[in-house]
Amino acid sequence: MGAVDHRLRGPLVPILVTGPSMAPTLRHGDAVLVRTGGRPVRPGDVVVAVFRSRPDLLVVKRAIRRQDGGWWLRGDNGLVTDDSRAYGVADVCGRVVLRYWPRPGRVTGGPRRI
Repeated sequence: MGAVDHRLRGPLVPILVTGPSMAPTLRHGDAVLVRTGGRPVRPGDVVVAVFRSRPDLLVVKRAIRRQDGGWWLRGDNGLVTDDSRAYGVADVCGRVVLRYWPRPGRVTGGPRRI
């Protein structure tokens, strides 16, 4: 999964989703838990990551494929392009495993683009 970002401390970290890029899977205001360890990232996983070209920005996106030692990421909302198409390869900090508010449930599946 790569190095854990210094902003993510602990095995399960709460993160608040902002913006529309992961709709309909995740919506602005959703609260999720991120696992910073565990199994390796797989294509299709929803992850928290940092784009190499934007190290100040922590993002929630879907892992598409391994590329250049990192991951190519896309948002689930096809109308929003603030993902690897704009910023290139990202380093994954953790996997989103659970939305705990306001609609509790596991975060799995969803659009897979290659």
